[in-house]
Amino acid sequence: MDFEPYEGGADPARVSEAAHLSAQAFVQRGIENQDPEVAQRLIAVAEDQGIEVLAELWSEAPAHSLPGALWRLYAVRTATLNMPDVMAARFSAGAHRAQVERIVAGVAEPPTSEELKKMTSSILSGAFDGDFAHALERTAAYCRVLALGMVEHADAADLASSARGTQLTQRARSLDNTANDLEVCARMWRQGTLV
Repeated sequence: MDFEPYEGGADPARVSEAAHLSAQAFVQRGIENQDPEVAQRLIAVAEDQGIEVLAELWSEAPAHSLPGALWRLYAVRTATLNMPDVMAARFSAGAHRAQVERIVAGVAEPPTSEELKKMTSSILSGAFDGDFAHALERTAAYCRVLALGMVEHADAADLASSARGTQLTQRARSLDNTANDLEVCARMWRQGTLV
């Protein structure tokens, strides 16, 4: 009787199951169909009709899982689309310190905000047309270059505001952790253990 006034939330097991099933359906449908229009439709469905729902489901998934990997791809893409000029500046600042990662990330020189948008869209398209591990690795490399650029910006920001510099450094560390997670997921995908 003490608990009757409280409404229960969704069953965590059901939420996890929904996250995994939706991620598998989303990726497998695109991989099995080589039509580029299908990949674009899958992206459009996620963006226009349910990215919030998918994001909410996938965001709670473990980092080293298929829904966790999809969440990270979308988070990086969304950040790039929302702040293209900032991301381009960070990428430029980090590019000279990460020659290998810059090449793996596949961004044209010099990186412009338009090129970054194009690259992130191609990563998501690549995630659904057969080379999911490669898309994860490209996104990881992109994250590493951005993180290095953020550290450069943090050093400059420290002169004006140590709090801002610290914040950028923490975000760079978080982005580097995202890159690590994506690389682990890429290895797991190749081994057939990413579920």
